[in-house]
Amino acid sequence: MNCNCILEEKDNIVILKVMEKAVESEIAASLKTKIIMAAKNSIKGLILDLSNVNLMDSSGLGALLLAYRLQKDSNFSLILVGVQDFLQVLMNITKIEENFTFADSVENAISMIK
Repeated sequence: MNCNCILEEKDNIVILKVMEKAVESEIAASLKTKIIMAAKNSIKGLILDLSNVNLMDSSGLGALLLAYRLQKDSNFSLILVGVQDFLQVLMNITKIEENFTFADSVENAISMIK
């Protein structure tokens, strides 16, 4: 299954809006591919817009951790936007939320990167 995502770029900042309601195994694998493709150029930042996502399993968290590893290796900004309560709790329980920066809108995320 292919992850339904919208990809756009503004001023060397890539915005990846996940249109899926649930990010689970097959969708997460596709999302990982899209994250790798988005991060392969020398970008200034990657914004993952998760405002449509209301369910995520461990493979979805794996996609977020992949983005984090790429960000550390390539030294670009990584910001998660629209993280819903369930995902915030899941990230807190798994102790990975401290690896991420959060914003309440794409516009705010862009201004944080600039």
